Amino acid sequence: MFRNRLTKVYRHRSKQAQKQGISCYRVYDHDLPEFPVCIELYEGHIYIAEYKRNHGMDEHRHQQWISQTIHMISEITGIPSEKAHVKLRQRKAGRQGQYQKTDVTQHEIIVQENGLKFIVNLEDYLDTGLFLDHRITRKMVMEDSAGRRILNLFAYTGSFSVYAAAGKAAAITTVDLSHTYTQWAERNMRLNALEQPGYSFVQADVLQYLKEVPAETYDLIVMDPPTFSNSKRMDDILDVQRDHVLLINDCLRILAPGGSLYFSTNARKFVLDTGNLKTTKIKDITRATTPFDFEGKLFRWCYKLDK
Repeated sequence: MFRNRLTKVYRHRSKQAQKQGISCYRVYDHDLPEFPVCIELYEGHIYIAEYKRNHGMDEHRHQQWISQTIHMISEITGIPSEKAHVKLRQRKAGRQGQYQKTDVTQHEIIVQENGLKFIVNLEDYLDTGLFLDHRITRKMVMEDSAGRRILNLFAYTGSFSVYAAAGKAAAITTVDLSHTYTQWAERNMRLNALEQPGYSFVQADVLQYLKEVPAETYDLIVMDPPTFSNSKRMDDILDVQRDHVLLINDCLRILAPGGSLYFSTNARKFVLDTGNLKTTKIKDITRATTPFDFEGKLFRWCYKLDK
């Protein structure tokens, strides 16, 4: 069943990717209960994330199952099994669970998306450094950035900032709680030779940072917060459903008139509290920003709010 399913979806999605000039895309995501894995391709490398579950296998049998799965994926995609990278994913509370380092070595490769370069690491972290589901959203931000002052919050490795720079933004501030990821964001910017004096990288708790920014400082804000975070480096616990009104209204306060906020969340049961937001100019762009390789499988909401 898995071979048939993977063969079918790979044939379809690889054609779509080739047609669109995309070299990093998702092929499979837990389509069959018996094979609870996510498979993504990164320019000749296979990234396999196994979802943690009670599989009832001892360690030896489980390793056999993993090896057989890798072999099958390699056969279907034509990518050597030596270029397969396997990670075990499990739900953990907080941002430090989402982004924690799982090894001390570095296995970085450089990939391209829409003519821009990004550093990804398929071995050392639970996430690769490039969220593929925001491919279209990034391009929208780039097309909306010329001459504008940009703020990228919960920025992770700064891919939105790179796109904004490519779109000729006048100024960009990239903010994340993690020093590792703000450094990674700087490296991505340098990799594309897009550094400018007006482009800054800030390690900070976003909830506190927003309170200190003067009103009408930015023209465009990107905010993609974790669903939940209780990092020790934060003063408060973040719950995106509970706190999104505060976060969004803080962003609206620091937006200049005519400015825009791109807000997204992976909270599956998220409900936008429109009645308490300080704008009525709200557009649900979830479907418009869902790439071909995530159609029907994406648990992510995306909105554009204008001031």
